[in-house]
Amino acid sequence: MAANVDEAIKALGDPTRKAIFELIAGAPMAVGTIAERLPVSRPAVSQHLKVLKEAGLVVDRAAGTRRYYEVDPDGVEAVRSYFERFWNTALSALRNAAEAAADKEER
Repeated sequence: MAANVDEAIKALGDPTRKAIFELIAGAPMAVGTIAERLPVSRPAVSQHLKVLKEAGLVVDRAAGTRRYYEVDPDGVEAVRSYFERFWNTALSALRNAAEAAADKEER
């Protein structure tokens, strides 16, 4: 599932979802493991994971009776690409300003 950048940014705006995302960025985890590491119930973790999954930021896979959640690299790439546009624009503006300042000093 491709990330919806607006939904992904909105999803990560919630501190609990952001903490869950950061946890599973390190390694795939089951709901119970996530709930043990945060002051959140298992049902609440499941709801947060649902939002992250719908935003295209996480995927899940079955392993026996458990489901493991992990970061979806495609979703992260979509968000990174979105922000990179602004980064490139900011760098170009900085370069232009530096060049203009250098030209002014030379005169």
